[in-house]
Amino acid sequence: MAILVTGGAGYIGSHTVAALLERGEEVVVIDNLQSGHRSALLGGTLYEGDLRDKELLAKLFNEHHIDAVIHFAASSLVGESMQKPIKYFDNNVYGTLCLLEAMDAAGVKNIVFSSTAATYGEPEKVPIVETDRTEPANVYGETKLMMERMMAWFDKVLGMKYVALRYFNAAGAHEGGQIGEDHRPESHLIPLVLQTALKQREHIAVFGEDYPTPDGSCIRDYIHVSDLADAHLRAVDYLRKGEESNVFNLGIGSGFSVNEVIETAKKVTGLDIPVVKQARRAGDPAVLVASSEKARSVLGWNPQRTELEDIIQSAWSWHQSHPQGYTD
Repeated sequence: MAILVTGGAGYIGSHTVAALLERGEEVVVIDNLQSGHRSALLGGTLYEGDLRDKELLAKLFNEHHIDAVIHFAASSLVGESMQKPIKYFDNNVYGTLCLLEAMDAAGVKNIVFSSTAATYGEPEKVPIVETDRTEPANVYGETKLMMERMMAWFDKVLGMKYVALRYFNAAGAHEGGQIGEDHRPESHLIPLVLQTALKQREHIAVFGEDYPTPDGSCIRDYIHVSDLADAHLRAVDYLRKGEESNVFNLGIGSGFSVNEVIETAKKVTGLDIPVVKQARRAGDPAVLVASSEKARSVLGWNPQRTELEDIIQSAWSWHQSHPQGYTD
């Protein structure tokens, strides 16, 4: 039996592929390589193409005995989603519909979905729990919530079981040093800070210094990408056992401020990291921290890499050995 990983050449997808291969799974990947990288794949069978290519999907399911899907493929830039909503609804929502249609035709009943904390919007309280209100504040979050709702209906009507994993700030790199984080353009804080340390950027911008937090900067829940990968494997196992559809938050349950990330990066790298203070960005909550108690109790998930210094050190090792990112 094989596992299909959509978007498997992306950041979290490639780390999940690596984890699947490490435990001996047969892995099939579909990725259009618009934001993913061929050299991020440490193995598996790659189909280069788009989820909206129904003929390719049918071919893929016909050629492999797939019993579960892990679905990462999506456009995921919050700012861009507010400028190009058509792109996001087409790629994310329609792409997922094409995938679910192909799964149904092939009789595949299990899907693990890469969702996001953006489904919650501005949190009513922290830490956020799975039953909290979902009112996305941007198009990206809305498309992910719509994808979750589609899966819920496919479960009710067709018996297709799903696990939606809503996670917060993925960070870090594989301990083997072969794969890491390379977005183009880059929008995540830790790689931006490390690029500044490498003098690839003149400075790192800190947006807002008057939030109601201990140091005035935003606080986020950072989770190591390998811990995220582990959660996806556990979710596959959960569905393979015949369990019911479910939704889980993934986070370490505590947060670090933007200023803490920068100071820790200075310590890890031993280099100067120039900072420029700027005005708040619209829609940036002061604190985003997840409660992952449900994932811990139901999936048996227990993140192993929870120290900020360790997370940044793994990312720094990747950036030092791949200063220009992937070369493909």
